[in-house]
Amino acid sequence: MTNHPSSIQITIDQDNGIPIWLQLRNRLIYLISSGQYVKGDKLPTVREMAVKLGINYNTVSKVYQDIERDGYIKSQRGKGTFVHDGYLENPESASDEVDSLVDEFIFQCREMGVPRSDILTRVESRLSLI
Repeated sequence: MTNHPSSIQITIDQDNGIPIWLQLRNRLIYLISSGQYVKGDKLPTVREMAVKLGINYNTVSKVYQDIERDGYIKSQRGKGTFVHDGYLENPESASDEVDSLVDEFIFQCREMGVPRSDILTRVESRLSLI
């Protein structure tokens, strides 16, 4: 038995510095790729999602278009937007998600003034602790 998409909580942190569209994109991709949403599950409309999260309609629309292009969802005019498994056919999609996270991490480090040469050293140091 799968979770119904409306029962899965999606939250946006307006204060964490990560762009809202990227938070939503990454959360939806995670929910789909982890199996919490399965092929055929209906997602809220763009308007419903925007109202529920208290974010701009255009932001949600951009995310839906982006993840549809990557094969995670499929829109059917007049019926809604549904989880799709087309991303499985694109071996680069998982790495694209990881690359987005890495890019955002690097960007935040650079914004904090961390020298480029220290970023890798710090990551390796943290990895050794896990």
